[in-house]
Amino acid sequence: MKIYQEWAKKKQSSRGQIITLVIAGLFFLLIFPFLIIRWSNGLDQWLGFPGIDMGLVTIIPGIFIAVGGFLLGFWSVYAEITIGSGTPLPMMPTQKLVIKPPFTYCRNPMTLGTLIGYAGFGIVIGSISAILIAVIFVSLLLIYLKLVEEKELEERFGEEYLEYKKRTPFFIPRFWKKD
Repeated sequence: MKIYQEWAKKKQSSRGQIITLVIAGLFFLLIFPFLIIRWSNGLDQWLGFPGIDMGLVTIIPGIFIAVGGFLLGFWSVYAEITIGSGTPLPMMPTQKLVIKPPFTYCRNPMTLGTLIGYAGFGIVIGSISAILIAVIFVSLLLIYLKLVEEKELEERFGEEYLEYKKRTPFFIPRFWKKD
């Protein structure tokens, strides 16, 4: 946890944030999807999964699902940069706790957007394996968030984070007011 505390204390330059986000963006928006396309078809065949390609019947909804997920992810990143004065990456964390939308619906909207976006992408390319890869990737990310990041946020933001944690669901959004 000490490394996270040290990263949180460092002053971040706008240039450093941009470079870091461009590198992360290249991975999540180009390299990871390329690898999914490259491996998912063979993985579907190896696992005996049928293709789910039904032309426009799957492509159009898949595009809407993917775009919606990626927009939620981008909105989350934007909120962390503009409100939190940081990035989503642990080495350049937010300087302020972000508790405004989309972080009012769930504590991990970026991860939710990632799951929705990659699942939609899997629908577009017609691959059950691609969807499973997204679910496995996000599941591993959620384990990390629960076991590591939440503890770090509790240490860094204290009572403010604990109150936020009490009223905001971890991953499944709540769009109505809690009684």
